[in-house]
Amino acid sequence: MVTAFAGTVLFGVVLARLTLEPSAASAALVHSNVRPGHSISAYLEGASTVEAARQLGGNLLLGLPFGVLLPVLLPPARGLLRVGAVTVCLMTLVELVQGALVTGRVFDIDDVVLNTAGALLGYLLVGRRLGRAVHPRRRHWWTRRAAEARDT
Repeated sequence: MVTAFAGTVLFGVVLARLTLEPSAASAALVHSNVRPGHSISAYLEGASTVEAARQLGGNLLLGLPFGVLLPVLLPPARGLLRVGAVTVCLMTLVELVQGALVTGRVFDIDDVVLNTAGALLGYLLVGRRLGRAVHPRRRHWWTRRAAEARDT
């Protein structure tokens, strides 16, 4: 748990540095993207392969720690849908703050989509097993009640 907490703090610092600092490269963007897939297709069609891999891969990698750390730090957040929902909420908040307060940054729904895909990938590859190792499954109330009824 201590390692996961330290990893979360470190990830928070990295996330803030990557998303909440002004970006000269993004200064030419004048409006937000609220159409899913629009930025992704623009990178795939118009940017160099290196730039597309950097932008798309970077957003996927930025989501990975959510999928690994959430099941460890928040046992109620375990599960593919829960990890996805928490990631969507947090990354939407980051994108909104970034678009509203940071010069040269805009809200981009594709960043939220890619971050969430990264978190789901991280959950499936590592987070699910790590979360179960740290917090073993508990028996649900309906299985306990059935066991108690059999015992009496």
